Amino acid sequence: MEIILLCAVIVLVAVWFCIRPGSYTAAQAAPFYGLNHAHRGLYKKDQSVPENSLPAFAAAVAGGYGIELDIQLSKDGEVVVFHDDTLERMCGVKGRVDEYTLAQLREMPLAGSALHMPLLTEVFDTVAGKVPLIIELKTGPHNAQLCEKGLALMRTYTTRYGGAFCIESFDARIVAWFRKHAPDILRGQLTDAPHALGSGHPVWDVINGNVLSNVIARPQFIAHGPGRKTPFVRFAEACGAMPIYWTARPDDDIASLQEQYDAVIFEHYLPAPHYKQDTIS
Repeated sequence: MEIILLCAVIVLVAVWFCIRPGSYTAAQAAPFYGLNHAHRGLYKKDQSVPENSLPAFAAAVAGGYGIELDIQLSKDGEVVVFHDDTLERMCGVKGRVDEYTLAQLREMPLAGSALHMPLLTEVFDTVAGKVPLIIELKTGPHNAQLCEKGLALMRTYTTRYGGAFCIESFDARIVAWFRKHAPDILRGQLTDAPHALGSGHPVWDVINGNVLSNVIARPQFIAHGPGRKTPFVRFAEACGAMPIYWTARPDDDIASLQEQYDAVIFEHYLPAPHYKQDTIS
């Protein structure tokens, strides 16, 4: 019996060591706490105002919402704001974003509009520090370069506008990079139920969906999708990870989500910007 208990304790300690989150300060989390964040900006469902476009970000600022956005690299190493790895859905062009130069990407209309893919610097100038930003770094063949260039632009943004931002990624290696090189920046792990992640790598989906990659990334918040949370995710939250939800939509139980989560990423409805009366401690 003693051996069984000892083994159980060892397993529990090992699990805790793997999935425990990083700690954060109230000052780091306060800009995002109890705030609704417009997913890819305040874009229209019919893409008449396209996602991740400057008008979508300007509309979110005007509404007082935080903003979630996505960054990746062009072929010539420019940091652009765009969600999909490939261009077909939003631009009607075959191929990956990183197969085209910025000049080429600029010639591709977003969803048939007169708008084009913005640079991260252009988004920063549009937001100008007025609302907090959740910046998702997309995984790709040049993760370190994206992290380095993205971080440099974020630092400049803070110096120029004093704007609040945090970073997140599905790729724990990116989150771990920020843990090492920018520990002052609030960082988060994006995840969902393992079967819902669909990365094409089942083992990685199990690791990510159970936040076992926390052992290298030590995220301070976990941004979870609509899938069922595993016990490991719930344990990580119980150990102090700030819970954030993506992506709330009109048919969801919004009141329940706002009760459960410290921040909500939403789309296709217009909630009140702030939903918590207390402050984070």
